[in-house]
Amino acid sequence: MRTDDLDYELPGSSIAQTPAEPRDSARLLVDAGAGVPPEDRVVRDLPSLVRPGDVVVLNETRVLPARVAVHRPGGGAGEVLLLEEREEGWWEALARPGRKLRPGDVVSSVAGSVRFEVGPDLPDGRKLVRPLAEGDLHDALAGAGEMPLPPYIHEPLEEPDRYQTVFAGERAASAAAPTAGLHLTPAVLDGLRAVGAAVCTVELVVGLDTFRPVTTEQLEDHVIHTERYEVPPATWDEVRAAADDGRRVLAVGTTCVRALESVASRGELAGRTDLFITPGYEYRVVDVLLTNFHLPRSSLLALVEAFVGPRWRDLYATAVDRGYRFLSFGDAMLLHRTAHRPNAPDPARGPAAGGAPA
Repeated sequence: MRTDDLDYELPGSSIAQTPAEPRDSARLLVDAGAGVPPEDRVVRDLPSLVRPGDVVVLNETRVLPARVAVHRPGGGAGEVLLLEEREEGWWEALARPGRKLRPGDVVSSVAGSVRFEVGPDLPDGRKLVRPLAEGDLHDALAGAGEMPLPPYIHEPLEEPDRYQTVFAGERAASAAAPTAGLHLTPAVLDGLRAVGAAVCTVELVVGLDTFRPVTTEQLEDHVIHTERYEVPPATWDEVRAAADDGRRVLAVGTTCVRALESVASRGELAGRTDLFITPGYEYRVVDVLLTNFHLPRSSLLALVEAFVGPRWRDLYATAVDRGYRFLSFGDAMLLHRTAHRPNAPDPARGPAAGGAPA
């Protein structure tokens, strides 16, 4: 597939600069299928759109305040953006100005008291860095770092917790938020449970590559970097039971899709996944998807086309015409998969009930 086929006209005025307030007031474009105009709702209506027995899956990853302004050796400003922890205290990171930060350099945070030892270069403009902090690194980053907002957001974030879901776990690890989950509130979650839906969690540690545009001419030539995921046995049991009973699995965000479909394809409840969902992929777990509007030419848009087919273009055009807000702080859409999945996940390929390999 040509990457150009994932392009569309995104007006700058459609890119949300601030999150909806309150969270569940974000607009929700509800897909009604091919040839049927989508319905305008808001996220707080979600409980009325699910069915008793649906399994709603959330990504409980917590975002790390990973963007740290630094002083370079000899003066000058710089920045370190932590992406993912590696072995022996080293982290994969983006650092700028990259050419002026050489292995062995030590830079100090402008705020707080974190230092970073610069290590060797990695592919794709990344570096290894080793944070040096007294006490717990996460506590130190709380005073030295900022939320790693995407570069298309130019407005300052008044409340850092607005780039954090209300159901995030305690361990901060992600370099970006699972943005569809930003819309949910305790009241919405309580409403889902009240109508008889099961609410479950997974963890997929979100990296920046998830949101980056694809730069290759052919979509299949794009390289997806691996991300860590973990699906608790209790969640997978719920998913398998739904498949057996013909009930729906609703993923809140593309990161939940990748975690669940990775288990189905890999047969492992935890690990690293490089699953790249492109048109033609046969979904085996997810039936309904709550997701934001994504960048043109992105891997996330490829996942959406695999889910609903080319009608995403009509949905996106409708959203632009109706004044929906796009990208990380934007509105959301509720999508129903084009083809019904077979009775999946296949017990022969996924972990059995209770989490034991089949």
